[in-house]
Amino acid sequence: MQDTAKSEGVDLKFSDAQQKQENQIKAIRSYIQQKVDVIAFSPVVETGWDTVLLEAKRAKIPVILTDRSVDSTDDSLYETFLGSDFVQEGEKAGDWLVENAADSDVDGDGSIKVVELEGTTGAAPAIDRKEGFGSKIAADDSIEVVASQTGDFTRDGGKKVMETFLKSEKGIDVVYAHNDDMGLGAIEAIKAAGMKPGTDIKIITVDAVKDGMTALSKGEINFIVECNPLLGPQLMDLAQKVVDGEEVPKRVVTEETTFDQEQAAEVLDQRQY
Repeated sequence: MQDTAKSEGVDLKFSDAQQKQENQIKAIRSYIQQKVDVIAFSPVVETGWDTVLLEAKRAKIPVILTDRSVDSTDDSLYETFLGSDFVQEGEKAGDWLVENAADSDVDGDGSIKVVELEGTTGAAPAIDRKEGFGSKIAADDSIEVVASQTGDFTRDGGKKVMETFLKSEKGIDVVYAHNDDMGLGAIEAIKAAGMKPGTDIKIITVDAVKDGMTALSKGEINFIVECNPLLGPQLMDLAQKVVDGEEVPKRVVTEETTFDQEQAAEVLDQRQY
């Protein structure tokens, strides 16, 4: 975002809200007072935005949602939402597990026990990735999510939750992590328990950041669904159109793919994030 703004001569005011909704609301109100041309933000949770977005609308400042959407009955409060289809990301993860069910039954007991490392409670990616994954694995009765808990999208959170799962759940076959960081934390916990990640327990994650792709190329993760964060060029293009009074689609989906071990090794050197 910052690089694209600089190259296109856009005056970008940037605020880091430290993953807190109250900080995001304060920042939005500050930008309304500064009478900026466009406000873009990634809502840390889905609900609780109507009041501040209405303030922006009354100030005639268009809002673009990036990466995550809001849960509101009034879609006139924002111009467009630019970001991933998180439900589809979950579906891709579920499809892979259904297609690879035979290989994923690690202990060979005829059932595939999945533990799920969820993202931040109330966050759109966590809600949608869970929904998409669940809808697809429902096609195979042998696949069951036996435990699900938030790791808050952090490596440390993923490690701690996985440590708990390893103690409380017997015969875990698969870890489904809502992002790479939690999956990497799970890898640490699995290794500490004397097992081999990717072999003794299969691991599916979402994101495709460089650390995750490195683990995938080594076989410690089995499958990654990409979530592309490089939204800068698309955002600046949409912002310019909005300022110019042009019509923009209400929903702009980013292009994303998936990776297995071989594909990860091929593109690892080219990862930008």
